[in-house]
Amino acid sequence: MRNNIWFIDLKSKNYLLSVGLLFISLSVFLMLLSCSDSNGGGEDVSKTKPSDLSVTTTVVGTDAQNPNGDGSGVVNFKLSATNATSYKIVLGNGETKEVTNGSFSYTYTASGTKTYVLYVSAYNAGQFVSKTLSITVFVGSKLMWSDEFNTDGAPDASKWTFQIWDPGHVNNELQSYTNRPENTIVQGGVLKIKAIREQYGKGDFTSGRLESNGKFDFTYGKVVIRAKIPTGVGTWPAVWMLGSNIGSVGWPACGEVDILESVGKELHVNHSSLHSPGRSGATPDTGTINVPTDNTEFHIYTADWTATYIKFYVDDKLYYTFANSDKFPFNKNFYLIVNLAMGGVWGGPVDPNFTSSTLEVDYIRVYN
Repeated sequence: MRNNIWFIDLKSKNYLLSVGLLFISLSVFLMLLSCSDSNGGGEDVSKTKPSDLSVTTTVVGTDAQNPNGDGSGVVNFKLSATNATSYKIVLGNGETKEVTNGSFSYTYTASGTKTYVLYVSAYNAGQFVSKTLSITVFVGSKLMWSDEFNTDGAPDASKWTFQIWDPGHVNNELQSYTNRPENTIVQGGVLKIKAIREQYGKGDFTSGRLESNGKFDFTYGKVVIRAKIPTGVGTWPAVWMLGSNIGSVGWPACGEVDILESVGKELHVNHSSLHSPGRSGATPDTGTINVPTDNTEFHIYTADWTATYIKFYVDDKLYYTFANSDKFPFNKNFYLIVNLAMGGVWGGPVDPNFTSSTLEVDYIRVYN
């Protein structure tokens, strides 16, 4: 009787053990099956290579009249790709942008109409897909500095500094430069620099000279000047630029760019000249243009300055192009100068009948 009971107990335990093992095996099978179903055959979605990369670019302001945009330089991007977690776009101008959201805007700043080759990539866990495309964007010139001379009185001290010199300080000029309103004043929206024959200080003439040195300088851009020049043999008006490092390297190593420059002994001729080592004094790189009404009417004098050229215009007429390069000093900051000299090495003897005359400047604008 006891033996039979033991046999039955052993048999029950084996049965229970078998059932337990079967349950465990079935559970493992179902777990594996569930995992297989959830990732499409065991592939880890988080490491799937992106696919179907799509790139849409919209240049803001594009229409029939402005096929490359409105000049703002803004481009809207929309990037998408299956399984992508981030994007990188090489923008074709030396800059790269990395984003997790495929919709964003970017502003190009280089002036003019330019075509950029873009390289776009979509990423997921180190894997990526890429494509190349190009866009053409128009960026209009943007004003970065100006003086409209709209406030009567002394010139804006935040933009200009008076140079106060005795005669002969440079170029054997005859005038004393002063800061008096008799010589330099803003009236009726115009800067007026007046040269006067008068005994003052050490000279027989007075006049004015303004510089933006220490207050504004720049590298590359378009300088636009609206001005009317004085009359009289011996006058020497100019709106021009000097390299900001003149204090350390001197002239002509600093470079000089003359935009508006004339002398009264050569009626109605504007000179645009560039002075640099070996090409200075009486042997600059220079171009001229006749401006028949330069002392009776306002005209627009322009210098368009880049790393590869400096172009000079009067009333939008191109008359001289200088081939710039890194062998010249015209690739760094320059500041502005406005002055009216008398006599000197180029102005020459002054007409005995000269009493006074005025350089008038309506505005000076500098664009990027």
